[in-house]
Amino acid sequence: MDDTTEEYVKVTIINTALLILNANSRNGGTADMQEGLQLLKSADITIIQKNSGSAKETAQLIQDHCDQIQLVILGGGDGTVSSAAEALYKHKLPFAILPLGTANDLARSLGISSNLPDAFQTILNNYRSKINLGVINGHYFLNAAHIGLGVTVTHELTPEVKKKWGVLSYLKAAFAAFKNNQSFRVTITANGKSHQMRSIQLAIGNGRYYGGGNVIDEKSEIDDGLLCLYSLPPSTLWELLTQAPLLRYGKHSQMKKTFTISGKRIEVKTKHAKEIHADGEPVTKTPAIFEVIPQALEVIRPVPT
Repeated sequence: MDDTTEEYVKVTIINTALLILNANSRNGGTADMQEGLQLLKSADITIIQKNSGSAKETAQLIQDHCDQIQLVILGGGDGTVSSAAEALYKHKLPFAILPLGTANDLARSLGISSNLPDAFQTILNNYRSKINLGVINGHYFLNAAHIGLGVTVTHELTPEVKKKWGVLSYLKAAFAAFKNNQSFRVTITANGKSHQMRSIQLAIGNGRYYGGGNVIDEKSEIDDGLLCLYSLPPSTLWELLTQAPLLRYGKHSQMKKTFTISGKRIEVKTKHAKEIHADGEPVTKTPAIFEVIPQALEVIRPVPT
């Protein structure tokens, strides 16, 4: 293998795979997967297909089948994959993704196509690499965690809004959330130093993408062994709009008064307890300790060209 593929390993044997579908994801109930399933079956891969409606059910399905399978295939959005993270880590099972959600940010971080036939072909090609796993107060996450504006956005992102607006639902929710968002005082400790500031939005990323294709930091990757944090200062809507391209592409260090830092362990304290959402779900409150487990999960992904 050349230098561009040295971190990727092709494993040739998959006898049985567990396919977990989230029928509640944006495209989960309508996706036509028969062609892709037949492709896997033609490669002598037995598919155990199950539906899941909750994180608890997903974890239980993996628990029930862990001794029979060599791979877990997750069909859904980022929430579906994130809900399986703890069970995948516990049972040391590799996984693959069929992107059926609204944003599919983890799939984007991994270079997995949103086109289902291509995603199935990626599974059949069976190249794998190891990725990081984020932890907040004992809760696992894959993409990003939020305090402040990002939490309010999640509250605005109802299933109905996602179904109707698709990826644009994140932009719609952001405008609605800004009207109700308030600044807060926060102390961030990383790399042996503490930093105090006022913030309207604090995000800590394990992966590269979040919120429908936004970049957490232009240098971040999901296999770099680091967490990346940015904190937005109190701003007007007009200021945020003028800085939107920098926000979109992770160039936060170029934004006036925006604080950025990366590290393996980040501690966050606020004057009053603040809700924390990770991968679109409420998980804990501040104070919080964010950590990263490098190379924690094995995933099937395309080999970079």
